[in-house]
Amino acid sequence: MNRFLIPLGLFAVLVGFLAVGLNLNPREVPSPLVGKPAPMFDLPQLAAPDKRFSPADMKGKVWLFNVWASWCVSCRQEHPVLVAFAKSGAAPLVGLDYKDEREDGLRWLNRFGDPYLLSAYDRDGRVGIDYGVYGVPETYVIDKAGVIRYKQIGPVTPEVLEKKIVPLIRELNK
Repeated sequence: MNRFLIPLGLFAVLVGFLAVGLNLNPREVPSPLVGKPAPMFDLPQLAAPDKRFSPADMKGKVWLFNVWASWCVSCRQEHPVLVAFAKSGAAPLVGLDYKDEREDGLRWLNRFGDPYLLSAYDRDGRVGIDYGVYGVPETYVIDKAGVIRYKQIGPVTPEVLEKKIVPLIRELNK
């Protein structure tokens, strides 16, 4: 009888771990960058290659940093939400065109609208690596001191804007 209790106990523990794991939201991957300074970089701008952008340019402002690409299907889903957000004027929105061809990124913005204050151009994806980008789109809320306060993995939806991002922006602007 005892020889069956140990395997049965291990099986019960395994089922417990699986039950907990199946109830987690795969989009809520904790980011080690939340609460830490946004990684610094200096990249050319997508639309003006002779001009550069660095997060230091945004010090003193609460802003959104959205990683996108013209080849990204989910970015197309998210884009109208970002266009509407930009029109609201709630916070500056800066883009990072990630692992894209410059012409494709520009063509995409011309076709669907450009919600960004500007887009930095990360052709080789090194800045994306520094930000821990799993895949595009991803969006970061960065506070006035340059600290990442929130990371959205996947498309920004109207619900995410309403329930998480906009209230956080209001709180950080107080």
